[in-house]
Amino acid sequence: MSKAKSSRDRRIAPPGITRVTRSSINPQDSQRTKPTDSGLVDDLSLMSVSEQQASLARSVPRGALETIGRLVKLGRVRNIVVVAGAGISTASGIPDFRTPGTGLYANLAKYDIPYPEAIFNIDYFSDNPHPFFSLAKELYPGHHRPNYVHYFIRMLHQKGLLLRMYTQNIDGLEKLCGIPDDKLVEAHGSFATAACHLCYTPYPAEEAKQAIMNGNVPICTFCAGAVKPNVVFFGEDLPEKYFQHAEDFPKADLLMIMGTSLKIEPFASLVNTVKSTVPRLLLNRNPVGPFERRPLRRADYMELGDLSDSVRKLAEILGWHTEIQDLMNSHENGLCSYIDPSNSSGENSDSSETDSMH
Repeated sequence: MSKAKSSRDRRIAPPGITRVTRSSINPQDSQRTKPTDSGLVDDLSLMSVSEQQASLARSVPRGALETIGRLVKLGRVRNIVVVAGAGISTASGIPDFRTPGTGLYANLAKYDIPYPEAIFNIDYFSDNPHPFFSLAKELYPGHHRPNYVHYFIRMLHQKGLLLRMYTQNIDGLEKLCGIPDDKLVEAHGSFATAACHLCYTPYPAEEAKQAIMNGNVPICTFCAGAVKPNVVFFGEDLPEKYFQHAEDFPKADLLMIMGTSLKIEPFASLVNTVKSTVPRLLLNRNPVGPFERRPLRRADYMELGDLSDSVRKLAEILGWHTEIQDLMNSHENGLCSYIDPSNSSGENSDSSETDSMH
């Protein structure tokens, strides 16, 4: 197979947009944040005069979830952008990437690669696609189900509040739980399509999957390059849909950041592109990105700990918990009724029915 590393064509970004590739480098943000007032004062800045007076009279401090929940219930939030990473899928049994000991990168020794990220490096793949294909057998969608966090985001859509969800995940669980395609940006691609990694000629995704599951390398019929699912590797261009962020983030009146380390650029920097007055809520195990700095930016809020627990608490504050449970039960029962028991991959046997539910 011809490697043609230096000469292979690169995908072209949309007109007027500089091509952006996925990178593992997160540049140091040199911008200093201004000292913030108390959480109560931040909350007051979003209220009318009468609401401010009533809040001051009570003078009871609110936590992050209570503050955000109150803004939603007051109707102050109508365009929510969600930024999500691998942490939203751990409750579905999918390991995240960077947790010491249990994360994906900590358990790749069996693939005999020079460093963990090499398994998603396009130049390394060009030399040796076998490690990724071995891992892909485990990563292909169909073995896992959406969890409460996914359905909470779907409920945001059903309430008319979800402007867009930007996800780093390639597990397909956002679509599987019913978040519509026009509300979803899979910034790092997915397994839904496949193409040659050299000439980008499309290749039937199901044929690529069957070859990979059988231990073979699918080969492009045009240039004889290795075919791979359209998961974005380090060094590859991000999908065109990613550039929708230039329109979405300025419109947001709430940014929810869930289950991400904010280590991978350019995705990580998206959280800094909302207006400075827009509340940002981090739901995560640890502070990440701009939330690691102290003091926090005005209208920044954090709820640290188990993500599923935090999302459930927010749903209870909003009065949505029962609705989400009912949605989960009805949707999961519907999905199960269209699963072919003889299909070992666990994929839907009737894609038209699945599409209609979405």
